[in-house]
Amino acid sequence: MTIGEICTRDVIIVNREDSVLDVAKLMREYHVGDVVVVDRHMDQNLPVGIVTDRDIVLELVAREIDVASVTTGNIMSTDLLIAEENEQVTGVVQQMQSKGVRRVPVVNAKGGLIGIVSEDDIIEVIGEQLSNLTSLVNRGGRRERATRA
Repeated sequence: MTIGEICTRDVIIVNREDSVLDVAKLMREYHVGDVVVVDRHMDQNLPVGIVTDRDIVLELVAREIDVASVTTGNIMSTDLLIAEENEQVTGVVQQMQSKGVRRVPVVNAKGGLIGIVSEDDIIEVIGEQLSNLTSLVNRGGRRERATRA
């Protein structure tokens, strides 16, 4: 299974110049815990950073910094792990574990943002697969009992 198959396609994007206050309002409006910071290049939104609700709380609110006076570019994480949409989920999970990240922007072959995948997305897919396996095991047992009775 590829990461492009499970990523969330509705990504909230912002620019480096946007205020953190505006970003926080977007997070609240769309019920998300992160936004991807992009630079527009030709016809693509290229991911250059990410800002999480945790970044805002720990870096600004807890330090009593006025969020309206800070831009997204000032606090965004720039050491991004980026996955291409055709990469296998298992490989991306290994990279996430290695880098200690919980969210990964997903790009097309041109580097344009097409989605984002989080640890929750991956857990949901793996959980569904485990549930299907459990059903298969149970069904196999019932079938065997029925044919051998």
